[in-house]
Amino acid sequence: MKAIPKHILPVIVISQFCCTSLWFAGNAVMSDLISVFGLQNDALGFLTSAVQLGFIIGTLLFALLNIADRFLPSNVFFGCALIAALFNLGLNLPNNNLLSLASLRFGTGFFLAGIYPVGMKIAADYYDKDLGKSLGYLVGALVLGTSFPHAIKGMGTDLNWTSVVLSVSIASIVGGFLMKFTVPPGPHRKAMPNIHLSAFFKVFKNKSFKSAAFGYFGHMWELYTFWALVPVLLLTYKNIHPKIDLNISLWSFLIIAMGSIGCAVAGKLSIKRGAKRIAGLALFCSGFCCLISPFIFQLDTLELFLAVLLFWGFMVVADSPLFSTLVAKNANPEIKGTALTIVNCIGFAVTIFSIQLITYLGSILSSTFIYLLLALGPIFGLTHLFKKR
Repeated sequence: MKAIPKHILPVIVISQFCCTSLWFAGNAVMSDLISVFGLQNDALGFLTSAVQLGFIIGTLLFALLNIADRFLPSNVFFGCALIAALFNLGLNLPNNNLLSLASLRFGTGFFLAGIYPVGMKIAADYYDKDLGKSLGYLVGALVLGTSFPHAIKGMGTDLNWTSVVLSVSIASIVGGFLMKFTVPPGPHRKAMPNIHLSAFFKVFKNKSFKSAAFGYFGHMWELYTFWALVPVLLLTYKNIHPKIDLNISLWSFLIIAMGSIGCAVAGKLSIKRGAKRIAGLALFCSGFCCLISPFIFQLDTLELFLAVLLFWGFMVVADSPLFSTLVAKNANPEIKGTALTIVNCIGFAVTIFSIQLITYLGSILSSTFIYLLLALGPIFGLTHLFKKR
């Protein structure tokens, strides 16, 4: 087998970073959207869930039609990157309201279904033995992409929010072009000639696959809700300690971006220690952070509070590429893309319930103890990951 060109992994990583920056673009400018379009404060939960719902519907359709396995993945990635960028750019249209904004975020999420799981499929077509390490970098790019809008917003208070939206859309288009024109089909790709609707259901008959998938579902209960609430956690601490000076956008970026380092480190450790063991360790650590979360707001030292959130940001996503590795390795090669898409579909469906539950309780209860509910995910995931078969 020919050596894999050195540019392949960096290009996949950069493309994933550029395109997944669309995911939380709305959250980064949420305060501006609320102010400009006269939205209620609970718009955070609705607009975040709209992206997730779009992604769920998109991945469901992509999985049922076996899109990632029947068509050239780089073409799917390219087309979805362009269309998702246009939906995101729609946030800058005048006279938007909650319904139109939610529809635009839904459209962005729908076409992200052809970006995130398809990007992992492309990586799996190139890398086999070092898949955990490769997906570590890839999911790390997703994390950086997720935090990127916060970084742009945190660069300065004079930066117009519409410029943030425009910058993210341009980044997605660039990422799509890079993937399309510099990443040919990988050596491990096995195309599926026809639609196999049964593939959606057959994958869970494999017990090892099921164990990895259920571990991932528990991980997802916590992950996106934590990411969505990072600015809220910082604002809550600032309100409790009004004398402190805290750049919420900048620290939101840093806390979420810490996960990119976590993914890279976990990916490397998995080569020697095993993906399952490292995934379990990361899930345990993030679950511990969930359990102590109600008490960290009482810390008088800002540096200690931020250190806890940075550690949480590091651990909360470190297991993600390892779960994807376990899923990919326990799936039939011909339906690997479909299997990854199915697991993403269900995993992100879980985030809808988690985000809506926590944001709803946060709107009616002024208690930090609601964040204890995030621990349900790690507990569920660990139980199934290490369940004796």
